[in-house]
Amino acid sequence: ASMLEVDFEKLVKYACEGADLTLRLYKFLFKQMEKLSLLQTFKNVESPLIAVLAKMERQGIYVDTDSISNLSLKIEIKLASLAAKIYELAEEEFNVNSPAQLRQILYEKMKIHDQLGVKNIKKTKSGLSTDVQALSKLSDHPLPCAILKYRSLSKLKNTYTDRLPELVNSKSNRIHTSFHQTGTQTGRLSSSTPNLQNIPIRTELGKEVRKAFTPANTDSVIIAADYSQIELRLLAHLANESSLKEDFRAGRDIHTATAAAIFSIPQNMVTREQRARAKAINFGLIYGMGPKRLASETGVSMAEAKDFVEKYFKAYPGIKNYIDRSIAEAKSKEFVTTLSGRRRPLKEINSSNRMMAVNAEHIAINTPIQGSAADLIKLAMIKIEKKLEESKLHAKMLLQVHDELVFECPKAEAQATRNLIEEEMEHAFPLEVPIKVEVGEGNNWLEAH
Repeated sequence: ASMLEVDFEKLVKYACEGADLTLRLYKFLFKQMEKLSLLQTFKNVESPLIAVLAKMERQGIYVDTDSISNLSLKIEIKLASLAAKIYELAEEEFNVNSPAQLRQILYEKMKIHDQLGVKNIKKTKSGLSTDVQALSKLSDHPLPCAILKYRSLSKLKNTYTDRLPELVNSKSNRIHTSFHQTGTQTGRLSSSTPNLQNIPIRTELGKEVRKAFTPANTDSVIIAADYSQIELRLLAHLANESSLKEDFRAGRDIHTATAAAIFSIPQNMVTREQRARAKAINFGLIYGMGPKRLASETGVSMAEAKDFVEKYFKAYPGIKNYIDRSIAEAKSKEFVTTLSGRRRPLKEINSSNRMMAVNAEHIAINTPIQGSAADLIKLAMIKIEKKLEESKLHAKMLLQVHDELVFECPKAEAQATRNLIEEEMEHAFPLEVPIKVEVGEGNNWLEAH
């Protein structure tokens, strides 16, 4: 039953208990925040963000349901075609979605792991794994490769193209996702019903999903603003790495500059392959990637990968110092903090279990970077909302997806709105490197991005 149908006296008691216990909890937690030096994060970031997120949830975002339904049909046809190919490769029909049946086909009937000489397949209670990681190791064979494609398409269909039309509110004709401030360990926002944080952008069909998010009328446009390489900029700031900071200040392509430093060559001589390897190191180090994973991702030998990492740290000694310092401080304090003062406990960094300790070391390196990126965009959202209200512009903030903000705006106000967004995002928090924002507009989210 609705709360409005409950007996009035019972409703009063329920509401008063809720208010009383919430106040008691607030007083208790306020002291805890004070003790842990978290009040500034609460007052400056999380508390003012509540009203911004509430406004975004009420506003919702328009979705072209006809376009989504057509896309769902297109995926259904592709899935049927893929299933036929899978049956042909397996030489029998089976339930592609059944791990038990797939395990029997892959490992017992066809012994694909033996054919490819792959030995380090993860084991589960039921036998050898059939998860994405295991199938990726077997993807040189056409059957596991086809199954990976099938799963990706199936997930897109079940999560988005079938589900989105069902979530359109009958009164507003919009989708109203729920944003969560406490859904991640790093402080990043998450969303649910639907989860709009994980719409794939690199696949053609994933792009088609974004294309269906449009303005509600033809007099408006979608504006998307995305932080450019924000985590690498934060790394340069936190590590106080002079060479990396100078590269960003000079506006150089950071991966080309890194490749030039590693290979000791002029930037204009850097090849596409060398830039790709430098990019893998740049982003990989943020997530604790070592030589082994670098070798796996770039196709170089272990010796070459170790050599790349050594040259990288020689070119950027501040980053090596940052990594060592972050791990040492985390071991001493058993927590790490972001630029706003957000804290992540890390007791497991001193665990006798080596795997747990190593994972915690990776978190100690990554959380100050990724968590500070979360702080940055939250501060930008608060400032943008305030400026939009003061400016009397009619743009509405609709979505936050990782380092990107999405708006709906009247065409006549598009340029003024873009200028405002860019200004507030680039000056949300002072860093020792310039913050860059890429802003686009279009008739849908894909065009704007």
